[in-house]
Amino acid sequence: MRRVVASNLLWMLADRGLQVGVGIAVVGMLARALGTEGFGHFQYAQSLVFIAAAIPLVCSAEVVVPRLVALQTTEDKHSLLMHAFAIRFAAGVFGYTLIGAYLLLTQQPADTWIPAMILGMAIMLREPFGVVIAWMQSRTHNRPNVIFNLVALAAKAALVGSLFFTGVHAIAPYASAFALEAAIAALLLTWYYFARAPREIPPYIPTLTRDLIRDGTLFWISFMVMVAARRADQLILKPLVHVAELGAYSATMQILDNYTTIAGILAAGIAPLYVYAQTDRLIARRNILVVAGAMLVIGFCGAAVLALSADWIVRLLYGPAFAATAGLLRLGAVASSLTFADAGLSLLAIYLRKPRWIALKWALVLSTTVLVDVIAIPRLGTMGAVLGYATANAVAVAFGVTLWLKVGKASMSGTEQGAAAP
Repeated sequence: MRRVVASNLLWMLADRGLQVGVGIAVVGMLARALGTEGFGHFQYAQSLVFIAAAIPLVCSAEVVVPRLVALQTTEDKHSLLMHAFAIRFAAGVFGYTLIGAYLLLTQQPADTWIPAMILGMAIMLREPFGVVIAWMQSRTHNRPNVIFNLVALAAKAALVGSLFFTGVHAIAPYASAFALEAAIAALLLTWYYFARAPREIPPYIPTLTRDLIRDGTLFWISFMVMVAARRADQLILKPLVHVAELGAYSATMQILDNYTTIAGILAAGIAPLYVYAQTDRLIARRNILVVAGAMLVIGFCGAAVLALSADWIVRLLYGPAFAATAGLLRLGAVASSLTFADAGLSLLAIYLRKPRWIALKWALVLSTTVLVDVIAIPRLGTMGAVLGYATANAVAVAFGVTLWLKVGKASMSGTEQGAAAP
């Protein structure tokens, strides 16, 4: 079992390593080609898309993967995946429509709405076709997805590089490269799945759709709140600071987002066998603590490297125009280590199928972010946004520890009552 988990994790981490490496190079070219103001507009558009991209997560992997692990027949798994795809795709179309409505209502400038509408196309591609990734996760076999991501990533990097070295400074062509990556990945995932699974469309089962939506709604709400919490800072910053300062802060968060995604990969790779497959709640709870502790150590070590290398990283990637980013990156890197512990502790709510716990956690995180940002940003500028980021991460971890202790007390009480029974 350990060998299977380790192999799968290595492939998933290799995937993320490639994503981070190429992503950093791409962001560096974007920053240099578009300048601080153009980069700020591009990142604001990405923030809008990032928020809307949570809408297709109404039937997330946290709902799909445990069900796939429990199902026995290929036909049942295929039916589950097709129903999940239909739900996600419909939600993706709705999310894309919402982006357009928001841009019209707020009368955003062309430098924002053009890239937003192009980048938003990925909403109808990534999560809907990502049901195949959930299928791979349930089988602890993510290697094909790594290869597909590499192909799509190479195409995006090649297009961005070509635009950069030919002196293109318009935003739209660069946004098209991101949409191309999502389209290629979706095509490859579709080909791989239908080469190994039934090709027929299963009969529609209303009860299955209702169950998936019902079980996924609270997870979905929590994802929506989480995304809002992770992007509220940039939405609050835009009217309060110069767009160049927003660009510097966005550059910082771009690096941190790439780094903290590793936390989700570690949790997703370990959870199926070490957590979801455990029938004993006490064993699962103990494993979750071990996972969270190990992930915190990994997160802190990586954050230390980022903080110590901040000046060099910023100069290499963004150039002298983004000098203010280095100080922000040092502080943000230290705070980002807490997201690793949070990802591990969140497995408890998923294992117990308590999505309302995750929703409550992210509601607290969002409230904390908004409260701290509204108070600190007018006084400290972008440093205030970093303070909000750090405080929100600490609240998330404190919430996870509290729930872990609460479940332990409940389990101990149940054990004692069982022992006392005649």
